[in-house]
Amino acid sequence: MTNVYIAGMGATAVGEHYRRSLADLVSEAARAALSSAPGFAPHQIGALYVGSAYSEELYGQSQLGAYLAGVLGLSTSIPALRVEAAGASGGLALYQAIQAVQHGVPLALVIGVEKVTDQLEDDIEAAQAMASDGDEEALHGITLTAQWAMLMRRYMYEYGYSAEAFAPFPINAHANGAQNPLALYRFPIDPNKYRKAAMVASPINLLDCSTLADGAAALLIVNETLARELTGPCIRIAGSAVATDTVALHRRRNPLELTAARASAHIALARAHLSVGEVDVWELSDPHGIAATLALEAIGCYEPGTTPRHAAEGAITPTGKTPIATAGGYKARGDVGGANGIYQVIELAHQLCGTAGATQVADARVGLAQTLGGIGATVVSHVLIRES
Repeated sequence: MTNVYIAGMGATAVGEHYRRSLADLVSEAARAALSSAPGFAPHQIGALYVGSAYSEELYGQSQLGAYLAGVLGLSTSIPALRVEAAGASGGLALYQAIQAVQHGVPLALVIGVEKVTDQLEDDIEAAQAMASDGDEEALHGITLTAQWAMLMRRYMYEYGYSAEAFAPFPINAHANGAQNPLALYRFPIDPNKYRKAAMVASPINLLDCSTLADGAAALLIVNETLARELTGPCIRIAGSAVATDTVALHRRRNPLELTAARASAHIALARAHLSVGEVDVWELSDPHGIAATLALEAIGCYEPGTTPRHAAEGAITPTGKTPIATAGGYKARGDVGGANGIYQVIELAHQLCGTAGATQVADARVGLAQTLGGIGATVVSHVLIRES
């Protein structure tokens, strides 16, 4: 097995790209990744892995790996495939690429992409609902947002919180997203705006709901031999893991326990020979405050029922104990579906390189990115370490 390193990275702005195709977005992100890795060229890429949750349902394109290999002019002799695990698609694509590099591919390209905003809202909602159990949940009209709302209602009942206790999550995301030139929403919000926001699925309101948008992100990952050619900070993907849980929420012993999130994070940390307390900065699936809350508690950062109190004290801000969403997270950067996992790793890499600007976490050396597919049915975690 070889160590795996990030050689290049690039991403488009997240937004409503009505005048641009999926291929346009991927081309921009891939060019940026190659430009950031001088000395590497497209003909050296030995494998392409694409993470996309909705390319068939909303863009009408299957065989996305082969399609994008052609768009990018890559060799026809390399494996090129799409990986799908709902919102964890990008994270899982990176996991597969890491396996390829560890088993002999010197250089792999990983793409995360979604193109959704020129589709009808009902079609988007139906595509997202496919991440739940088709027979027992989606068939009856329940959405992922409604499921998160039920979990939030249960959490409030169990631990005695009001909905306003979750305001620190979108407030932090927007404060950080305002500093991110690639973010969908680049403006702050305050507790008063949060209180007045319209309900979407009670108790989740409009300002605690992420927006699905268009975007593409790309990573070049290399083996240890090629990594010696890199200049500047060296970011190693030191641990990576995937875990699963039942897709149907009602079949879990305790729906407030994201058991796959716990397993995925702990296995990835063990492979990196690190503990939870050694992580300096986090990127989590946070389409709503309750999602980030349950992930932090599952991983073991906080005791069950205590995370909203820690968030209110500033623990999730760039200067806190567990900084999250330092580039805006799903809420302010924007939810890019299957591409989220690639955006997260790029954002963590900037933190570890010390290039995160106004939201830089001081002395960040270790980061953990975690993406959820559905309500944590598939969970992928990656641990990054700055080596120099």
